[in-house]
Amino acid sequence: MNRTGRVANKVAIVTGAGLNERGLNIGGATARLLAREGASVLVGTRTAADAERLVDSIRADGGIAHWCILDQGDELSIRAMIDLCIERFGVLDILINNAVAVLPDDTTLQDTSIATWERTFAVNARGTFLASQLALPHMLARGGGAIVNVSSGSAMAGDTTRIAYGSSKAAINTLTKYIATQYGKRNIRCNAILPGLVLSSKAKRDVPPEALRIFEKQTLTPYLGDPDHIGWLALFLASDEAAFIQGAVIPADGGLLQHQTYSADMSELMGTAG
Repeated sequence: MNRTGRVANKVAIVTGAGLNERGLNIGGATARLLAREGASVLVGTRTAADAERLVDSIRADGGIAHWCILDQGDELSIRAMIDLCIERFGVLDILINNAVAVLPDDTTLQDTSIATWERTFAVNARGTFLASQLALPHMLARGGGAIVNVSSGSAMAGDTTRIAYGSSKAAINTLTKYIATQYGKRNIRCNAILPGLVLSSKAKRDVPPEALRIFEKQTLTPYLGDPDHIGWLALFLASDEAAFIQGAVIPADGGLLQHQTYSADMSELMGTAG
């Protein structure tokens, strides 16, 4: 049937999408927004319960959704996801590469193991490459498509920890520009989003209060990010409204990277902090 909305009658894959007792992650928020705007959505994630809960919520809202188990570090798993999408829906228009690996011992150059480095790159960089590569023929058959890669502000500046994560996200930024360059004339758009700290289900579980206070201090908005803030941007980039945006790497971080590193402390010193 015809469905009205910004991505009406489109088919989308969202990787790493879930909903648990703490709420949505970025992928879950994106999948829900795409479905509300008319897309049929396949969500792929490692945790069946989180995926099923998300799909049930989308269906309860009147949307069309299916789920599958996905290990983005495994080529066969990615192939199975793409195949299932075509089997279920017949076509593919939108790919949101959101699945991510953030491993506990991904810390400093000296303390990060080779295994952690390789697994992080396998999921984040190679997985994004493979999903895009395997989705491409189906998008070309449709006369075009949109790929949105969820990167990170960690790709743009050094940090005290997560060296593998930040490096793998930097690879995604460059991959985004290469896909846009090589396939833009064939109506394939590829853009990337750089989230800052987002109060996703994982962040609510893992980020300690003292760290949240640091992010709140350094973020220029009066609040931290919500998964929907990233989902709205992903929806826009996936829609025809973004038809002239190509190869962009767009921060969605509340201004975290847009100011001098000392500005928050200087505002406190000058008595101008909010």
